[in-house]
Amino acid sequence: MSKVWFITGANRGFGYEIARAALDSGDRVVATARRPQEAEAALKEHGERVLALPLDVTDTDSVVAAVAAARERFGRIDVLVNNAGYGQLGYFEEQSPQSVERQFATNVFGVFDVTRAVLPVMRAQRSGHVITVSSLSGIIGIAGSPVYGATKFAVTGWSEGLGRELAPFGIHATCVHPGMFRTDFLDPTSVGHADVEIDDYAPFRAEQRAYLEASNHTQPGDPAKFGPAIVRLAALGTPPERWAAGSDALASFTQRSRELADSATEWEELSRSTDIPQD
Repeated sequence: MSKVWFITGANRGFGYEIARAALDSGDRVVATARRPQEAEAALKEHGERVLALPLDVTDTDSVVAAVAAARERFGRIDVLVNNAGYGQLGYFEEQSPQSVERQFATNVFGVFDVTRAVLPVMRAQRSGHVITVSSLSGIIGIAGSPVYGATKFAVTGWSEGLGRELAPFGIHATCVHPGMFRTDFLDPTSVGHADVEIDDYAPFRAEQRAYLEASNHTQPGDPAKFGPAIVRLAALGTPPERWAAGSDALASFTQRSRELADSATEWEELSRSTDIPQD
């Protein structure tokens, strides 16, 4: 039986590539976006198997309405892809409280609200798969993007715990960690930068901006291959809790696992010293 996908941010980037791959595999897709007309135009060749809907993940009413429309049209939701989000880059002290709140509202609380709306459908089915797009920055903290990384670490831990809660209902959860892919993530229309300038950070800020500009559209990851990989994940009977997308993300997995093991060994005595002695 074909699956029904509910994808946020489906009008471009990863969301579009996942939608296209799912449709190419014969599945049906609810393509949601703040500008659904873009998703509808890009996927129109697939006809009635596509339902393009307006959805702003920071607007609870639009989330609830989109999930209701999806269920009315297709009767079920088999795969939720939490993809919508953006990068708020810059040094922590150079980001205003308002910009930090906006970043969390989209990348964390928006993910929570969409998932909260979809889960009753999946529980009723006793099946489903929640796929959440995190980041390489959700594996290793990176200077120059700690707020963005904080949102991605947040959804990573949330996804892992959520998956264990949902397992009794036959629902899986996978957190996807993409590395650097050649999308529009670093374009001015997508990325946000620090909105406060502090002189001490000026040289670091300039260096980061130069690096990002040089990296844009030269990244090693191929977004056209990302979509089919997600479709493969969704087809697995036992999907992973976490998956690294790209060789750079895979290297970060390996680096973090070694760092944790080395830290545990180095500080083992101090760690054990806090226990109550056992008789």
